[in-house]
Amino acid sequence: MTSVARAIRAALLTPRPREKCLATRALVREWRRGGLAFACDVAMPDQPAWPETPVLLPPGQMPKRRKAGSERGRIALWHSLAHIEFVAIDLALDMAGRFGAQMGREFVSDFLDVAADEAMHFALLDRKLHSLGSHYGALPAHAGLWEAAFATRHDVAARLAVVPMVLEARGLDVTPATRERVAAGGDQNGAKILGRILDDEIRHVAAGTKHFLQCAEMARKEPESFWQDLVKRHFRGQVKAPFNDSARLAAGLSRGFYATIAY
Repeated sequence: MTSVARAIRAALLTPRPREKCLATRALVREWRRGGLAFACDVAMPDQPAWPETPVLLPPGQMPKRRKAGSERGRIALWHSLAHIEFVAIDLALDMAGRFGAQMGREFVSDFLDVAADEAMHFALLDRKLHSLGSHYGALPAHAGLWEAAFATRHDVAARLAVVPMVLEARGLDVTPATRERVAAGGDQNGAKILGRILDDEIRHVAAGTKHFLQCAEMARKEPESFWQDLVKRHFRGQVKAPFNDSARLAAGLSRGFYATIAY
């Protein structure tokens, strides 16, 4: 029987977006039906395989965003979101494969569920781009999304603190306003996609928070101060207000975690 780690590694090393989505969905189905052994017998790559396009640029070299209401502005928005969700597939896969032996079967299941969601999100966004006459890879994209994963590759508590509880939690803050703008522009299909993503991301942040609390308990640390210390040490950006407190609380992330270190 193939191990879950080998299936995850194979998906991580699949460069083409459609094939990566299919490989992710297939391995999650196989895991759910008991067709993959719970064994972490291979190492995860430090860098997933990605397609030749989009061209990845440092944040300071990214082109300025076009006006939201213009055709190019709409394409740029959906392309940016598609890139975030594409990298999020690998973030979730790597979480399960890299730390599964340490954290256990439920951890693997939770983050494989996240990976399947992210693959579905990417497929929806890629379809949206095609409906606008574009495609994923047509524009440059942010090169820094994997940096947090690489920087925390040896520490599951730091990875959980930064990726689900900072980066994904930020999506809870900004997605509602984006959805409102999209709906106000008459794009009800786009607003529906963003609503689905928001609902799923609450569950993703909740999974990260749940397992972070387990890490804090194992380390005999107070969760909020432990999280704040890890974020200060491992996150290169800032925890920025305003916050969607209701969505964060629904994910188990109370203001006690982030209010005192926010900018």
